[in-house]
Amino acid sequence: MTYRKSLKWLAAPIACLVLTIGSGGVQAKGCLKGAAVGAVAGHVAGHHAVFGAAAGCVVGHHIAKKKEREARRQARNPAPQQP
Repeated sequence: MTYRKSLKWLAAPIACLVLTIGSGGVQAKGCLKGAAVGAVAGHVAGHHAVFGAAAGCVVGHHIAKKKEREARRQARNPAPQQP
């Protein structure tokens, strides 16, 4: 293996590390679970685990925000109790 090929191999993990360290204040609710599911789906669908993980992160974050919004709405307007 040449030196150049070994650097390509390390590029993705290093980029992930840099992005993780640099995203201190970002809320990642749902992203980790979505990324894991997306990576598996992307790998099975033709060795596109990185693209699947990115898409899964976006979708997971969107679903988590939607659940949080619904929970806040429920807290503000509780359902009337049956007599």
